[in-house]
Amino acid sequence: MISYKSHLGSLPLLLLLVGCSNPNQDIALFDGTSFDGWEGPMESFRIEDGSIVAGTLNASIPKNQFLSTKSVFGDFELRLQFKMIGEKVNAGVQFRTKRIPDHHEVIGYQADMGGKYWGALYDESRRRKVLAGPNLEEVMAVVNDQDWNEYVIRAEGSRIQLWLNGMKTVDYVEEDDSIERTGVIALQVHSGGPMEAWYRNIEITEL
Repeated sequence: MISYKSHLGSLPLLLLLVGCSNPNQDIALFDGTSFDGWEGPMESFRIEDGSIVAGTLNASIPKNQFLSTKSVFGDFELRLQFKMIGEKVNAGVQFRTKRIPDHHEVIGYQADMGGKYWGALYDESRRRKVLAGPNLEEVMAVVNDQDWNEYVIRAEGSRIQLWLNGMKTVDYVEEDDSIERTGVIALQVHSGGPMEAWYRNIEITEL
């Protein structure tokens, strides 16, 4: 006969084993058909062919626009595919980001794309500068212009890493402990000439 006391003694080990049996799971942030779980200026975004499309080819884009998750994330690995169509394309993926109240802008890290910023880490509305980035000539060798590309964004503690089409473009350690390490994910289309930014297969794994 096993006593009640012996069961209690084995409880911590049992809980540890249960915890180890649940590995990190991929979470789809976009279901391909609806804006469930997202918020922002919906007049600037639409869903087409299983993708979130920002901007338009029919008119200039007067200001930056952001579609953000309602959920907040801290340490994670984010994977998504994107393409940009137009002459002077400029967009990005925000993370560990906050919306600025009563304003179209957000504040936080951005995995940048377009122009001379492909694969760079930019600090949107805060320090307003590129924090780290690759050699432009090298990264342009892997960019698919006007076609689908893949971003992998990994944020773990103070370390941020970016991969663009399999090429590591950023390995950055944040030295400012006052910078927040949680926030929303947001998809950007930058102000400027007519263009479209397409996003699809958006998945995150919390670490």
